[in-house]
Order: sequence, then structure tokens, then C-alpha cells
Amino acid sequence: MAAAQSERDRDAPSALCSEFLSFSAKDTAARWLAAADLQQEIYRHLAAYVPRILCVGPSGCSSREEQREEQREELACQLLLLAPLEWLLLGAEPAAGLAALQENNSPSPLCGHVFKVGEPTYSCRECAADPTCVLCMQCFLGSVHKEHRYRMTTSGGGGFCDCGDAEAWKKGPYCHKHTPTSSSRDSEEDPVALLPADMVSRSSSIFSVLLRYAVAMLTWDQEDQLPAGLEPPDRGDSYYCMLFNDEVHTYEQVIYTLQKAVNCSQKEAVSFATTVDRDGRKSVRYGDFQFCDQAKSVIVRNTSRQSKPLRVHVMHSSVVAHQCFALKALSWLGQIIQYSDGLRRILCQVGLQKEEGEYSSLVDKLMLNDSKMWKGARNIYHQLLMNSLLMDLKYKKIFAIQFAKNYRRLQTDFMEDDHERVVSVTSLSVQLFTVPTMARMLMVEEDLMTTIIRTFVDHLRHRDLQGRFQFDRYTAQQAFKFGRVQSLIGDLKYVLISRPSEWSDQLRLKFLEGLDAFLELLKCMQGMDPVVRQVGQHIEMEPEWEAAFTMQMKLTHIISMIQEWCSSDERVLIEAYRKCLSALSVCHSGLPDGEQPISLSLAGHCVETFRYQVSQDKVSIHLPVCRLLAGLHVLLSRTDVANRYPEQLPLGELSPPLLIELPLRCLVLCAQVHAGMWRRNGFSLINQIYYYHNVKCRVEMFDKDIIMLQAGASMMDPNHFLMIVLSRFELFHIFSSADCRKRYSEANKDVIQQNNTLIEEMLHLVIMVVGERYVSGVGQVEAFDEVRREIIHQLSIRPMAHSELVKALPENGNKETGLERVIDTVASFKKPGVTGRGLYELRPEWSKHFNLYFHHYSRADQSKAEEAQRKLRRQNGEDTALPPPPPPPLCPLFASLVNLLQCDVLLAVEGAVLQWAVEPSGGGWTESMLQRVLHLVGVALLEEQQQLENSSGEDDVTFNYTCKITRPGEAPSTSGSVLALLESLQNAPHLEVHKDMITWILKLVANIKTMRERTPSTSSVTVCQGQRPEETVRDKDKAERKRKAEMARLRREKIMAQMSEMQKHFINENKELFQQSMEELEASTSAAADSSPPSADSGGVSQVCVGPRRVGRAERRQLVTCILCQEEQEVRGHGRAMVLAAFVQRSTVLSKNRRKNLPDPEHHDPVFMHPDLSLGIYTASCGHIMHATCWQRYFEAVQLKEQRRQQRLRGHTSYDVENGEFLCPLCECLSNTVIPLLPHTHTPHQSVDHPCLEAWLKTTIQQVAALHWAHRKQSDGEAEGAEPAVPEGFRVDFTPHNPFSSSVSEMITTFSMSTYKVGLKLNPNETDPRVPVLSWSTCAFTIQSIERLLMDEEKPLFGSLPCRQDDCLSSLARFSSACWTAAPPTTTHTHFIRLLAALVPDSQVENTPCILDIDMFHLLVYSVMSYGSVHSLDQSGRRAVDSAHLHLLHLVTVAHLVQILLTSTTEEVCMDQDGGESEEEELTCQLYNTLRKHLGSVLPEVTSSWQLLSCVKAGILPFLRAAALFFHYLNSAAPPADLLGLIFTN
Repeated sequence: MAAAQSERDRDAPSALCSEFLSFSAKDTAARWLAAADLQQEIYRHLAAYVPRILCVGPSGCSSREEQREEQREELACQLLLLAPLEWLLLGAEPAAGLAALQENNSPSPLCGHVFKVGEPTYSCRECAADPTCVLCMQCFLGSVHKEHRYRMTTSGGGGFCDCGDAEAWKKGPYCHKHTPTSSSRDSEEDPVALLPADMVSRSSSIFSVLLRYAVAMLTWDQEDQLPAGLEPPDRGDSYYCMLFNDEVHTYEQVIYTLQKAVNCSQKEAVSFATTVDRDGRKSVRYGDFQFCDQAKSVIVRNTSRQSKPLRVHVMHSSVVAHQCFALKALSWLGQIIQYSDGLRRILCQVGLQKEEGEYSSLVDKLMLNDSKMWKGARNIYHQLLMNSLLMDLKYKKIFAIQFAKNYRRLQTDFMEDDHERVVSVTSLSVQLFTVPTMARMLMVEEDLMTTIIRTFVDHLRHRDLQGRFQFDRYTAQQAFKFGRVQSLIGDLKYVLISRPSEWSDQLRLKFLEGLDAFLELLKCMQGMDPVVRQVGQHIEMEPEWEAAFTMQMKLTHIISMIQEWCSSDERVLIEAYRKCLSALSVCHSGLPDGEQPISLSLAGHCVETFRYQVSQDKVSIHLPVCRLLAGLHVLLSRTDVANRYPEQLPLGELSPPLLIELPLRCLVLCAQVHAGMWRRNGFSLINQIYYYHNVKCRVEMFDKDIIMLQAGASMMDPNHFLMIVLSRFELFHIFSSADCRKRYSEANKDVIQQNNTLIEEMLHLVIMVVGERYVSGVGQVEAFDEVRREIIHQLSIRPMAHSELVKALPENGNKETGLERVIDTVASFKKPGVTGRGLYELRPEWSKHFNLYFHHYSRADQSKAEEAQRKLRRQNGEDTALPPPPPPPLCPLFASLVNLLQCDVLLAVEGAVLQWAVEPSGGGWTESMLQRVLHLVGVALLEEQQQLENSSGEDDVTFNYTCKITRPGEAPSTSGSVLALLESLQNAPHLEVHKDMITWILKLVANIKTMRERTPSTSSVTVCQGQRPEETVRDKDKAERKRKAEMARLRREKIMAQMSEMQKHFINENKELFQQSMEELEASTSAAADSSPPSADSGGVSQVCVGPRRVGRAERRQLVTCILCQEEQEVRGHGRAMVLAAFVQRSTVLSKNRRKNLPDPEHHDPVFMHPDLSLGIYTASCGHIMHATCWQRYFEAVQLKEQRRQQRLRGHTSYDVENGEFLCPLCECLSNTVIPLLPHTHTPHQSVDHPCLEAWLKTTIQQVAALHWAHRKQSDGEAEGAEPAVPEGFRVDFTPHNPFSSSVSEMITTFSMSTYKVGLKLNPNETDPRVPVLSWSTCAFTIQSIERLLMDEEKPLFGSLPCRQDDCLSSLARFSSACWTAAPPTTTHTHFIRLLAALVPDSQVENTPCILDIDMFHLLVYSVMSYGSVHSLDQSGRRAVDSAHLHLLHLVTVAHLVQILLTSTTEEVCMDQDGGESEEEELTCQLYNTLRKHLGSVLPEVTSSWQLLSCVKAGILPFLRAAALFFHYLNSAAPPADLLGLIFTN
């Protein structure tokens, strides 16, 4: 049946093609125009043609057939379906009509370019109204914003360019292309009025018919029937088995199921699955109903075992065809309206026209059926909405109102939908809610803010008995829903992202209604996820905590934005404060009843409170209502509303003890966790504490808790506040005892340690409450000061990169930290060095603002910062005290906070700690505790000093801390005063580290007393008494410093004397060596002076890098550090192998013949490189060094990690592990191998022979003859003729000792195999004789490439390469000289014999190429590298390898000169050089004439010796430059100073 159906369908296209000739789009349009019912006529036409054009058979067997079929369908659709519509719409030939439309159109300035997935977008960080305002690349490059600070991202698809939208930009809303002109139409002008009346009527009718048709088909849920009027004339029994996309099943499941269900190959199944994922649906079988239903059953059965089955429908082919054409119709509408803004508005009118029934308009129907459509349909109609409704400002508002009305239902549908938000209609909220005027209009008219919040709360229905959110029992479905519901928070953020500058009464009303809804949400969060301390047994199962913190992080910016809205209007702020306080009262009323009231007495003060212990009762870290109130309280101070309208504020209803209760519990919980009291509660609590302080959450959590404590402390007696704090920290019994200054006794050491930590944390909390004033509204500061202080304290830890500073600062709703406005004032930028990144360093003048107890420091940060600052002060010759910086003045609402510093309870605590510190700590107190007390004393003294400096007279100063610390302790504890205790502690030997701080405090006390005693009535005796202890302290301090300086001077003199004695002793012991060295130096210097011009460098010996007179680097240890284990290691041949991360690749960058075919890798002979350099092997390195074993472990870990990754995710990495690639562990540079590090070459001994070229050639030819004889004997078993004479000590049967350890040899083989595998694209084969040649090749080609690069960039040959390239070339050259040790000796000998035969003819070597077909630099490198294996057979010890290198250089250089002369062209000379010929020119002509004599008349006669010499110089220079680099790195020879900046020219 299916076969017969397919046969009929194949005949259909030919029948359809015959109609093309007789079909007239113009006549059809005329007939439609004359029809009484246009919809009926068009439907009849579509019913007849659509099923015959679209979806007329199964998918093609090949991609080419499918492509041909798609082209046929497109052509038929255009000619038979769309062309009549265009004729009808335009009333003329379509091409001319559309051109006329576009010409007469006066477009709006909006760009409207819709972004594709992955397309770059640009947002100006200075001018964008919010981060969602973006530009396309074309508009960005044509705008003023390209000169500003901007952010570049890639689009996820779906948004459009905001160029031309004045509300999206603070300035520069237009690019050059979209700048309005005088001829541009006004935004209020109706563009429809510019169109002819008959076109308006026709277009309205056509758009209405087509849009109704498309909406009907896309929302059609019948699989076998069509809407009325669209039934095909001849209905066949042809069906499609249509598979739909979901986000539940994996690629592998779908592919496996399709192979089973429709009996297709894996390749076809993968193609099906890919199309389904991209477009949302795909037909997987075509035929009669039974045939397709069978496939559906198999798919459903195979995918329903573990989850819901895949969605599969058996659909009639005519239904599928009409749905396909509906999408094409929508795309056509989107294209047509681009030609005319008038047509766009008509389409908007049709889409939003009111209708009777369930749906108010066609657009309404599309939106509300969005979740029922497949992905492809959604994408197309979303794009049409953006091209039409969102580009027309009038109808954009109408659409926004419809969207807001349907918001709750749309979000509910989205919760049930399993598609991503990017393909949901709800994602259009970003286009509507981010427009400030529209967002406020929707807030006023449609209660948008309230709707969003209530929709959010309604979808989180899982609550505990107190009505708080509860996430611990979430099922997988509920967790999925929770993930989706978070998108509503994003919508709320869009609405609030731009605060209003002007308020209307309606806006105030609706915002406060929205605030009520938001407070209901916060009340559901208040106290959620409470914890109880586990005692005795560890918690069995970690409780869920991430969901609550995820919600908190999402809401952080919302809470901040609500506070910004409140701050912009006084009436709103006052009412918001009332509502928030009322909500907090409700939360407090829900606290457990029956708490036992208690009375606390300390230092003569008494306070009533209730018994509560964090270590025993429930406590929660989530207190958003309290924290919102704290934020609003600060705004009352910042805006001065509290002073101007005190009667309108419910300040009398505030209960300070209740305000501080919950935040204080939270901070005590953190302190107890730090003290180790909650260890048995597992990691969930530790994670919560971490995020509580983390930069992502702290602004609306930790910071607001501190502010709430500051607000409470400023409104209550400071002694009462501190007693409640001591009670909640469970420390009250320690400080309330009669003999508290005698450290309490406790047998349990753990309890003592816990209490010590709690005392430290309690003192730190007091420091924060009185000292953290860098919040606008608490202290008299601006936001600029707050960011600057954050940066100062981050850079006090260590210099940081820009990215590190950004991560350490909180972002606002616009993703800005304020860093750029501040950084240059406090830091200097240090340019990138070896680390590859620039760092900001704190300017020295800002170090005085460092606060050791900065509230955003973690313990680790505080320790690092303390160490760094003490070290800096020591380097500057200052004392190591770290006093608190002068605090900014407090705002009036918080002014009474300073009384905490001089209250009796704090003085009692300080006195107790100082008294404990008199005796060396036996565990009863800690130095951190003492350090905090000294810091508090310092803060109090600075506060008093500032008040004295700013006051007009002593009567104005109410802060008298110096007077209180001079009073002795209260009875019955009659020990000394705080000041007396400090003086007694100053010279305590066990407190040496705190001595400088105590000295600073005593100096400040004396200074304050001096300021108070400036009045004439004050007696001189008092001054003297006040200064006497200080003078004593100062004198002792000076004497101590003088004694230490004298001891250091004597120690330095002693060490210098010892070093001088050792030098003299060494010279006496080695007199002969020193004498010989001096004579050689003098001789070489004089020889250089004789042979050089007067201006030449007298140190000529240092200029030799090859031959017997070369000078290597000084014999020194080469120490390197492994980047993985940080262990230092000396580079030695027999040591542990050290390697350099590297990347080897094939390169044609130097190719002179790019048309040349690449060689066959199986038969390619690489021994002779052709001069065209058509293909080379290039090696690069990042310069980072590792142990070979560390690298192997790292690479194995990378491989294992890759194997564990899911198959479908493997394609997203930037490197191919299976091909040996990895990222450098430090800099993440792409690498695929490692180069072993080998030791430097030693300086040649002067005792060995250095024969001349003739003698060396004679010896080498004898050695080659002996090797020939040995090779023949080895291959044939015997050799003809007698054994040739060999030089003395040369043994062909000798096996040289490997100079390298096994690990180094293994790494040599590893890199050799990498060059082999990359160079030939073959699998590794260690026995292939080409392995060493390819290793030499990468050395030669890399040097040539870098030499050309330096020449092109006009940089010096030496001294201009970065460290990584320098290290790479050095390692590469030394590796290449040693790689023969990893190859069979016979292989390397054979290579040397063949290479030498190219320079010195050898009758026994065959197939030697022509001298013109050899690249001479490669020949030089190969010859030098391979000679090492031949030299290793010489056991005489009298011949040096350096002479051979020099002679090989001479031979290859002469060969290269011959090459140049044979290929030089001098016919183009048009002028001769004036004057006589130089010696160089004469010698060049002699060599040229010698060649002519041997070659006959092949070479032309040259008359210009100057031109010939110029050709020789130009040709030989690149070779000599490359040779200089090669021998420089091979022999580790330092270049002379005069070459470091020299750029070689002809």
C-alpha cells in the first residue's frame, strides 16, 4: 500500500509542473479581487494546491535529493501560492511594486535587527539604560558607543537591536544609519496614510485571511481533519508519523528508538534526531495509516519505561502540508512588512483586532496556544511578532497590555511546558518590561508588579506549618518547576531596573500594592530552613539548602531595586517603612512563645531580656524582612526624611531589642560555626555560612544584619545593647563574675577554646558595629567612597588583576561594580610580565586607610593582608603597628553609636582582657583577643581626637574616652585602669608583637591629653605628669632601636670580612688557573683589536658561537620550577625529566609554491627539504615547565575526565584529547606534546685538536668509507674488498653510552613521535628511519619562521623574542642535537652520509638531489645534528665536535653561495656603481667566473660586479641570520651587547 502510494506521489510533481505553463498569478489575483468572498477563494486555491506542492512523499534517500525536493517546493510555493498574493496586494508586478513601496516608505529610526544564535551583541556600559539594551555589530560600529566602555556578548537568539530606541540609551540612541533626518516621519504620524486607499483595503483583507489561516493551522489539534474550506478535492490515504521534540529524552535514546521503530541506519537516525531537536518535529515515516501507526507504537513502547514517552502523532499528509505552508505564510508576511511601515501597522491592526469568543484577538490565540506548538512554529511566529508589533510603538503598547493580561496563564503554561524559555512566548517579556514608560504603564493599568509576584508565590506552594517555604521534600518535578519559576524574578527585575524620576499618585499606589505582595513573599522566606545544633551524633542526612539560597541570590537585586525606588520619593519611602515594620511585627509575633524572661546586670547596669541560646534553639539564616527594614532605615537617614518628617514615621513603635534579635542570632550562629560548635551539622551549614558572607549575597544578608545592629544600638542604651550581645554569645557569665579579671577556670580545654573564639568574634562584631560607616546613610560618605574602600582592602592583600577585583566587588542590577570610576585614584597598573596578566598595585599613600578588621575579609584574607601590610611597613622602615584608620563621621540618625566605645560594659570587657594578658597565655586568652581590644581602644581614641579637632570648644565634646580609661576598675575588682594596664603591657616580653600598637595607643593618649590641656588654666605640673610616662617610653624605645641597629651593623661587617677572606683563599689555591685565564683573555683581546676597526668591541671573543673559539654560558646550574608541584629541579641529563608544554603543527607559512601537492606520507623522503618550503613542521610553546611525571599524571587525568563526559557534550571542548591535545595547566594554552629540557652545551676544551677544513674532510671521508663497509657487512653478512683504513680511535662497532636517564630518553621519544605523527599524519612508529629527520626538521623550520617574522617586523635578531619563544627555541635546538640517542645508530649514520654526499660527492650514495633542489639551512641543521652520532664513535678524545660544526657551516655556506649565483639575474641593471671595484666584488666575480668555466655558456656574462654582490648579499642574509639563531641556541652562547639592538639589512 505504502509502495503504491509512493508511486502515485512520484507522478504528482510532473503533473504539477505541467500546470506551471498555464498558470497565471496575475489572472488568479484578478479573479480573487473580483470575488465576493476573498477568504473562500483563497482557501479553495490553497486546498487545491498546498497538498500537491508540500509534503507529497517520504524524505529523500540522500541529502542531495532532499535538497532538490526543497528547492522544488520553494519554487512551486512562490509561483503557485505566494505570487498571486503579491499581485493582489500590490496591484502590479511584484518586483516593481515592492521597489516602489520601499522607495516611498519613510521608516522609523528603529533598527529591529533580530539576532541569530551566537551573533555578537554590544552594550554600552556608560549609556545603556540597562544591560538588556544591545546593539548589532553594524549599529555599534556606526555609533558613539564604540569609544565608550562596552560589553560584548553572544546572543542566545530571539532579541533584537535597540538602535533608535531613545528610552534604551541615556545618550547616543542612534547610529549613523538610523539617525532621523528632516524627511523622516514623526513617530506620531500614521504610516498607513502614506499608502493608497485601495492598497490599504486589499492588504487588510489579505493579511486577515492569511493570518487567520496560519493561526488556525498552527493551533489545529486534529490529526486527520482540516478546517472548513481547506479539505482537499481528492483525499488520499497518505500519513506521516511525526516525532516531536522534548527536553526529557537524550539524543542516544531517540537515535536507538528510531533505529528500532523505522528500521533506519544510525546516520539517518542521527539526522532525524538533529532535525527534531532543531525544528521541534520531524516526519520519520510516510505511508498509509497502519504503516505509520505501527512505528508510533514502537516509539511509545520503547520510550515509556523510565519516563513519559516521546510525543508522536500520526498525521494526514494534507494537515502537515497546510501547517508547513502556514509557516511559509508567516515568513512571507514578515518579509512583506519590511518594505513598508504602513503595511506593518495594518498587520498589527489585523493581529490585535478584537474578536468574539474565547480569544480576544488572533495574536492572543497564538500566545495562549504557544506551549502546544512545536519549536519551529514558535520561532517563526515570535519573529513575526518582533518584526511587526514590537517595531510599531503604538501597537507595542497594546500588545504589552494583552501580554500583561495573559501573564499568569502564560507563565502557568510555561511551567507545564518542557521547552526552554528561549523558545517560549514568555521570553518576549524582556522586550516589553525593560522599556521604562511601558513598564510603569503596565504597573499602573494592569497591576503588573503585583501580578508577577503573586504568580511567583502561587507556584511555590510547598510550605511548612508556619507558612514558610519548604524545599527539603521537593520531588524531581517540583525541583524542575522551581527552576522554571525563577524566570519570573527576571521579569520583575526588568520592571524595576529603571527607577522613576517622577511619580504619579497612581504609580505610588500600585507600587505600594506591589510592595505588599513582595512583603508577603519575604514573609514566606523569613525563618525558612531553620537549623538546630546537633549534639552527640552527626546529622544523618544533609538537609536541602541550595534552593533557598538560589532564591535569595535571585532576589538580591530585586530587593536593592525596591530600595532604590523607595529612595526616589519621600512619601513612598515613609509608607514602605511603615509596611515593612508592620510585616516584621507579624514575623515576630510568630516566634515561639514562653521564652523565659531574665534580668542581666553588669558594671552597674541592668537590662530585661529573655532566655535564648543559639546553641540549643532553632535559628535561621534567612531574614529578608529584617534586612529590607534595615535598608529602608538607612534610606531614612540618607534622604534626611527622619529629620524632616519625624512625626510621620513610626519610630515610637520600634522596639530596638526586637530589631536586633534575629540578625544578632544569625551572627552568633556564624561565630559558633567558626568556633567549631556545629561540626556535627555537616557541610550544608558551612555552605550557608559561606554564601552568607559571599559577594553574591552579602549586600542583602550580612551587610544588612550589621546595619540592623547599628540601627538598634543607636536607639538603645549602649550598655544594654552590649549585655544582650554578651548573652546571645553565651559569654555573659564570664564577664559578669565578681573576679572576671582573673580568667575563669574551666577544666574542659575544648570549652575554653570555643569561648576564646566566641570572645574574639564578639569583639570583632563590636568593631564592625562601631566602625563600619562606609554605607551612605550610616556614615557621611558617598557610593564612590564605599567602592574605593573595597578596592583598597582587596589590594592590601596582594596586587590583583582587573578580573579578580571585579569578582571581589558586588554587582548592581546593571552588572556594574563601579570599579573603573575609582581604580585609577587608588592603584597603579603594573604591565604584564612573565605571568601574562597586568596587576593593580595599591598606591603607597592609601595604605594608611587599611583596616585590619575590614568586615568583608575572610579569615584567610585577613591573615594575608596583615602579613603583607606588616612586611610593607618593615620595608619602609616603619613600626609594625596596624592602627585603625580615622573613621568618617556618622549621620545624625546613627550618631549615638559612638557611645558604645565609652560605655561601662565595653570598658569592663576591655579591662578584663587586658588583665588576662598580663600573664603569658596558658590557653586562658588569645593574642587575637588582645589585638581586637587594642583595635577598639584605638578606634575610641581616634573618635575622641576627631571630635576635639572639629569642636569649637571643649564643651562641645561629649566623648571623653581618655578620662574613662584612666579610672581604676570598679569595686570589688580594684585592679588598675585600662591605661595603666596598657602601660604595664608595653614592655611585656611575651607581647613583643603588640608592642608597636601599644606604643601607638599611648602616644595617641598623650596627644589627646595635650589637646585637652591647651587651656591657660591648666597647670604645667599636669602636663609634665601626663608626659612623663610617654617620655620614658620614648627614651626606652630609642635606646632599644639603637642597640638593634648596632648589632645588625656588626653582623654585616663580620659577614663581609668572611667573604673577603674566602675569595683570597680561593685565588691563592688556584693561582695557575687564574694566571692562564688572564693571559688568554689578554691575548684574545689584543687579537680582536688588531683585526677589527678601531670602533669595534674589544671583547670579540664573546662574538663567536660556533667552532673551537666559541664561548658558552658560564658553567652554572639551570634551576627550574614545576608549575604543577612547585618543586624546584636542576636540569640534568641523568636527573628527573623536565618538559616544556608545546604545540606542533604543520605549516605552509613559508611556502613559495602553494599549488604543489602534499607528499604521500607513506613514501615521502624528508632528508632533503626543497627550497620552496612547501610544507614544514612548526613548534610553539607557552614556556611553562613541568616534571615529566607531573605532566603524565595531569594528561591522564584530562583523558579520564574526557572519557567520563557524556557523548553528546564532547564536541564542545576547544581541544581534542583523543588527538593528544591538552591545555597548559597554568595558562590554558593549547598544546599537544612536550619538549624535554636538556642541559646547556659545555664550552670546548682547548686541549683537543682543531684540524683545518682539508684535514677534517680527509678524516670524515675515511670515517664514511668505514661506515659504508660496516653497513654492507651488516646487511650482506660479508663485505667485498679489504676493510678500509680508519682514523685512529674510530670504531664502527662501538656502542656509545646514552648520556640521558630513562625518563629523559622517554620524553625525547615522546616529542620525536609527536613531530612524526603531525608531520606525516601517520600513526606513531618508532622504527621508522624518518623519525630523527622530522625532529631536526621542526627545529630548522621553526627557526626559519621566527627569523622571517623578526625581519618583517624589523626587530633585532637577538633580544627581541619573548621569554616563551626564547625558551622554546633553546629547548628545541638542544633536543634536536640529542634525538639521535633515541634512534638506531645505523639510521643516523645513513642520514649523515647522504647529507654529506650533497656537499662532497660520494660514488656509493645514489639519488642525491640537485644542489638547486635543497634548502641549505635545513641541510646545515640536519648535518650538524646527525654528525653527533658519527662523532660518538671516535674514542681518541683528540677531535672536537666544534671544529666539525664550523667546517659544515663553511661547506653549506659555499653551497648556498653557488645556489645564489646559479639563480641570480642581473640583466635588469640600469646603472653601474661609481668608483672602482671593492675586494668583495672582485672575489664574487672570480667565483662566478669559475662557475661559468665549469658550466660552459649556461651562465650569462655579468658586467656589473656591484649588482652581483648585491644579489649575493640579499640571498645569503636570511641563511646567515637563521644560522646565527641556530648556533646561538644550540651552544647556549650569549650574543654580544652590540647585536642585541641591531636590525640586519642588506
